[in-house]
Amino acid sequence: MVERRASGASPTGFHDIRVGDSLPSLQKGPMTALHLMRWSAAVENWHRIHYDTEFAVGHDGLPERLVNGSWKQQVLVQLVKDWVGDTGWLWKISLQFRGMDVIGDTLTAWGTVTELRQADDVGLAECEIGLRNQRGEETTPGRAIAVFPLAAGDAVGYPFVPPREH
Repeated sequence: MVERRASGASPTGFHDIRVGDSLPSLQKGPMTALHLMRWSAAVENWHRIHYDTEFAVGHDGLPERLVNGSWKQQVLVQLVKDWVGDTGWLWKISLQFRGMDVIGDTLTAWGTVTELRQADDVGLAECEIGLRNQRGEETTPGRAIAVFPLAAGDAVGYPFVPPREH
């Protein structure tokens, strides 16, 4: 599987981020049967729609074997975590599975900063995120909140203690 990432450095702190900023996109694919089988084995998800063509197409009436929802979730987590880098945290993420992605699809994870605010001693960046296939279908929309240090060079502490307002 080819993985390509759009260029762009991680922010060094909250001061580097603006509403409307795009997260560096992450592209995966084209997806193959081997990718689905390896992921299914890793997470012990043996539903036949992920590896058995006859079952997926003939029995369930699907167009092809489906990309695992947990794999799509992992890609969106990777997108945000790669963006925050070593100084911040992915705090919250939510997503919806609204469309099917199948073998042969190339998926692009994307994100846009939609809101910025300060809480306690950290900066919070809310983002709209999602996965889009090569047909332009938005199959997995979601939202995420990333936490950043207020000053460059600092890091959000470990363990991360959520702000009191949430």
